[in-house]
Amino acid sequence: MSTTLKFTVLLLALGFCQGLQHNYDNYIEEEEGVEPVSQASKYGSLWPLPQKVQTSEVSLKLSGFSFKIVDAKGSSAGPSCTGLFMYVFSAKKQKQGKTWRTGPSELTELQVWITSPDSECDGFPSVNDFQELHLINYDVCFYFSLFPWFLGLETFSQLVYEDEYGAKSINSTAISDFPRFAHRGILLDTSRHFLPIKVILANLETMAMNKFNVFHWHIVDDQSFPYLSRTFPQLSQQGSYHPYTHVYTPADVKMVIEFARLRGIRVIPEFDTPGHTQSWGKGQPDLLTPCYSGAEPSGSFGPVNPILNTTYDFMKQFFMEVSSVFPDAYVHLGGDEVDFTCWKSNPDIKKFMDQQGFGQDYSKLESFYIQKLLDIVTTTKKGYMIWQEVFDNGVKLKPDTIIHVWKGTQQQYQNEMANVTSSGYQTLLSTPWYLNRISYGQDWRGHYKADPQDFKGTEAQKKLVIGGEACLWGEYVDGTNLTPRLWPRASAVAERLWSAKEVTDINDAFNRLSMHRCRMVERGIPAEPLFSSYCPREYKGV
Repeated sequence: MSTTLKFTVLLLALGFCQGLQHNYDNYIEEEEGVEPVSQASKYGSLWPLPQKVQTSEVSLKLSGFSFKIVDAKGSSAGPSCTGLFMYVFSAKKQKQGKTWRTGPSELTELQVWITSPDSECDGFPSVNDFQELHLINYDVCFYFSLFPWFLGLETFSQLVYEDEYGAKSINSTAISDFPRFAHRGILLDTSRHFLPIKVILANLETMAMNKFNVFHWHIVDDQSFPYLSRTFPQLSQQGSYHPYTHVYTPADVKMVIEFARLRGIRVIPEFDTPGHTQSWGKGQPDLLTPCYSGAEPSGSFGPVNPILNTTYDFMKQFFMEVSSVFPDAYVHLGGDEVDFTCWKSNPDIKKFMDQQGFGQDYSKLESFYIQKLLDIVTTTKKGYMIWQEVFDNGVKLKPDTIIHVWKGTQQQYQNEMANVTSSGYQTLLSTPWYLNRISYGQDWRGHYKADPQDFKGTEAQKKLVIGGEACLWGEYVDGTNLTPRLWPRASAVAERLWSAKEVTDINDAFNRLSMHRCRMVERGIPAEPLFSSYCPREYKGV
């Protein structure tokens, strides 16, 4: 008897019935209080762990296995949809020259039904995706929007295993799944070190495997300005490490956005001001504040000059371009770590402060600038994300502003989350997930245990936490070491942001993550090992 699995995608959804990947023994040594575990997880290598998993011992062979996507009328869907399937299963192709056995337990076809006439594979993922899923029965379950069916296929691929004959198999299983948080992001810094496009694309693929859905592109900073602006090309010509080899052209940016879109990933750019802007000033005269030594200019420059009309004319043109290049509904405006030293030394700034009645409170000057910038971005019809300092300094913010928390100890960031949400703003957490901070040992466990809703507040406040981001800042990271430093440590954050709050078993997580890491290695991703172990399928480099 052959079996067909059907996925149904309404405007609200995707359903899938799937099987559990073959278990095999996995051991971990006792270390730092973790007891030895000698039995593999009952969930196999599923990562991140779905909300509900129910499996059986019935094994289905993928003999003569085929795949198709059809619309509400039963017609084949377009190439964009099918292309996603090819990506997911590219590492699971059947071996050539193998004779596949057939029998009563055989899976011959996987169907994805897109039944809503409004569903398209050519749309962009948004912050409103992935809201709800309902388990109907053991064969069909439903997601909220179009892009999750791609995530369902990723889960399906994780359940496929080879039996002792090398045949692809899958156990009959029902999975009901949806993410705990809507915003599950990775921040990459392309200013401190330029990251080649191929490195960015490889990590977007890996993000999709781990069900991240936001690429926070910290594209420029003090060190370099690699974004090639059509409106102000001199910014990268003068401010990048190299005007030809170390810039992201409009074609490059478009490629990244499209590559991410096909994997259900939003691309949110960050253009951080008024601080972190030294590279901007190399190509844009009078944008930065001249610093003074006594009564004379010192020759150095500080943050963006907030008292000149030309500053705001520039920002209006620049962010109009940014809003047209990046299709996401949000842009990250930074606003962190503004050093007031230069502003304090400048006599024109001091005079302006007196005229505005700011006294000696330079945070008011910062707020003056930020407020004007937010008004500019609002005219582009974009929402904005900002680092927590902007909120802390009392800047007037739109109700839909997203506050990004990154500072302090555990108690300090928990207090910040409580303060932000009690003021009615949505928030993201990154403080415990700065993956550029490394230490000897299994530091992924600390990332795994951190929870963005772990603070004192009401349930209404907790609902304002839309997720979090793992950040990999680039001072000591470039294309040579970014990927192994990021993975599988970022995978720990992925499960915390996707799986149910109660999924906290560190031993079970170790077993599943070890196998997931091996799967990433099989797919050509040089993810570093968690601990002394080996991958059952030997590989010769990556």
